[in-house]
Amino acid sequence: QVQLVQSGGGSVQAGGSLRLSCAAAGRTLDNYAMGWFRQAPGKDREFVAAVSWSGDRTEYTDSVRGRFTISRDNAENTVFLRMNSLKLEDTAVYYCAAGPASPYVTLVTARQYNYWGQGTQVTVSS
Repeated sequence: QVQLVQSGGGSVQAGGSLRLSCAAAGRTLDNYAMGWFRQAPGKDREFVAAVSWSGDRTEYTDSVRGRFTISRDNAENTVFLRMNSLKLEDTAVYYCAAGPASPYVTLVTARQYNYWGQGTQVTVSS
């Protein structure tokens, strides 16, 4: 069992930055690829970014590529999502997720993930 505890998020003006964190409680994230998803009101949950267990493979949805950066610190069992140049349309509840994978694999669909964080609200205003 992997318990994921999220922190960060909040409210920011358009163009600003935020960083989300997701820490594993009770065990390591060894052998787990990590990802971030988001869900805006009235919309389905969508993939945002993913990082392999090795940490050197990443994947982003087109709308955030170049603005968001996913990273992980395996020694601290934590994954991060740095969000720059935030836009109004980035407003959503953000979820981190962990899924078993080989070291250099990224997971981009929700069904590939077994464990989810509690979600954290990100609100971007004009």
